[in-house]
Amino acid sequence: MRALVVYESMFGNTEKIARAVTRGLSDRMEVELAEVSMAPAPLSELLDLIVVGAPTNAFSLSRSSTRADALRKGATQGQEKSGLREWLSSLNRGPHSEMVAAFDTRVEKMRHLPGSAAKRAARVIDRLGYQRIGRESFYVVDVGGPLEPGEVARAEEWGRHLAMEMALRSVGERRRSRRS
Repeated sequence: MRALVVYESMFGNTEKIARAVTRGLSDRMEVELAEVSMAPAPLSELLDLIVVGAPTNAFSLSRSSTRADALRKGATQGQEKSGLREWLSSLNRGPHSEMVAAFDTRVEKMRHLPGSAAKRAARVIDRLGYQRIGRESFYVVDVGGPLEPGEVARAEEWGRHLAMEMALRSVGERRRSRRS
């Protein structure tokens, strides 16, 4: 089984989570990790799972204005021009065989406020015709980080959970096809 993890990161926290998710997935899957500006768009290769991740900005996926603001505040990664929102808009509509999971990083003290990049990405994914397998938030102490203690380990475990879920689905599909 093959997976692609695509992430947008401005301060490096979302990248750390993406790398941890990739490690967790790689226990059971062949995984490619791609920063959003280097991710294939549109997708041309066959994948079983796509995992997308981004920082939460203004309770949603980043926009050019929020990325520009992050850069002014000292972000050392990412670019103003495009991010995960734009990458998702490059994907084709219609029924897709790939499963998709979304994650975000956001400030812990905003944990209970509505809206997140993962929630917005999940809505876009649904509209594009993908089947969603999971959504998760990981927390940072402040806008620039660092990550809350334990979040990298939790992200790796979430990656393992997604890989296990994909393996179980694959077994179920094989059983159904044998009965047919």
